[in-house]
Amino acid sequence: MKKIVVLLLLTALCLWQYVRTSSAGEDPFLRSDYSKLRPVKIERVVPAKEIKQLQEIVKEAREKGLKIAIAGQRHSQGGHTYYKDSIVLDMTPFNKVLAFDKMAKTITVQSGATWADVQKYINPYGLAVKTMQSQNIFTIGGSISVNAHGRDIRNGSLISTVESFRLLGADGLTRNVSRSENAELFPLALGGYGLFGVILDVTLSLTEDEVYEMTSETMSTDTYTDYFLNHVKKNPDIHMHLARISVAPDTFLTEMYATNYRARWDLPVTDYNQLKLKDSNVLPLKFLFGLNRSFDWAKNKFWDLQRYFLIGRSTILTRNNAMRSESDFMDYSSDTKNDLLQEYFIPVEHFKDFISHMKPILQEEQLNLLNITVRYVNHDEEALLSYAKSDMFALVCLFNTSLSREAQARMTHGIQRIIHELMSFNGSYYLPYAPFPSVEQFRMIYPKADSFFQAKDQWDPQHLFMNQFYDDYRGD
Repeated sequence: MKKIVVLLLLTALCLWQYVRTSSAGEDPFLRSDYSKLRPVKIERVVPAKEIKQLQEIVKEAREKGLKIAIAGQRHSQGGHTYYKDSIVLDMTPFNKVLAFDKMAKTITVQSGATWADVQKYINPYGLAVKTMQSQNIFTIGGSISVNAHGRDIRNGSLISTVESFRLLGADGLTRNVSRSENAELFPLALGGYGLFGVILDVTLSLTEDEVYEMTSETMSTDTYTDYFLNHVKKNPDIHMHLARISVAPDTFLTEMYATNYRARWDLPVTDYNQLKLKDSNVLPLKFLFGLNRSFDWAKNKFWDLQRYFLIGRSTILTRNNAMRSESDFMDYSSDTKNDLLQEYFIPVEHFKDFISHMKPILQEEQLNLLNITVRYVNHDEEALLSYAKSDMFALVCLFNTSLSREAQARMTHGIQRIIHELMSFNGSYYLPYAPFPSVEQFRMIYPKADSFFQAKDQWDPQHLFMNQFYDDYRGD
């Protein structure tokens, strides 16, 4: 009875916090993204319905000198999905499955379809996605525009699983793009942040659904690299992996736990392949994570709870279910603060040293770090703006910060210090997030940026497709 009362109390407090911090509503002509930074007035939002309609919008924009920005779920945080006085294309209604080949293991979907839509369609056929983010709420078009990666350690970043796509360009023409047809556009539009046109539909390669046993174990940050190379990467049965680093003051950046997904060939997929729904514990977890934003003692307790519920336990689940949403409890809404992501890619061999260099910066700058998730990304430089210059660990860092100018200036200073250290280890950072890194840092880490922007001028000389990211980093 006592536990029920506590749970009800936590739920009520969580609901109160949500109501207290939620925005009253969004001005339809004032646009931002998940970051809530730098809102601007736009011309209008147009829900995408059919190709002819999109062609007409491109024609209108070209004739009237307007700009077009392209949006999916708008979870990027660097102004990639909007632009001042632009027509914003909302691609989310453009979400049909166009073709599916079970034998060839391919599916063709419109770009507004989400990974959840794909999973729902292919799950009955015993197939699964190769690569995607840890959550399945994002659109396919958005994911390939940022060249996403996930917890799969065998298939690399998302570009490696794209067979082809159709692209509506600034000239109004629709082109088939693949590694053999209009091949120049393939590494530009994939990881191109919507600057080369509207991705209409995508053909993805799929893989077999599998049953995994999920287990977790603890280690120090000093020993993680050796653990990963010798116990994870060398084990062919471990197909997926992630790790988390402690941000709790008592064990700050010294403790970790790793979660492995080991294939269980002895268990039939059909016994476990019902797609799971949302976690029933979201509300209490949301409240606890809210405390984590404000109190050091809560960070310590939250880390202890994670270890308690994971270490020494095992879970049987399918690949499709391992790739379902897991972070709903982190959702946050406030008019004055927000959770902002930054992500750093560090060569595997430099992980330990980079952590030791990053730790004092975080402490000196007093950045409110809520979570660090570690993923492994295979070397892949196919996209022109590639981040995986070698085999790398991705450190996905979640910060909570005020949206005030002063707080953003402090964030900018702290993040640029981290980027400076990152460069000394030949690391890189991910581009879908708030533009705290300087233009100089961007161009040093992404040396092919000039070629990228020159190609933009070639394919879109009127700069019809635009976003804030372009303005931030074109640099001239």
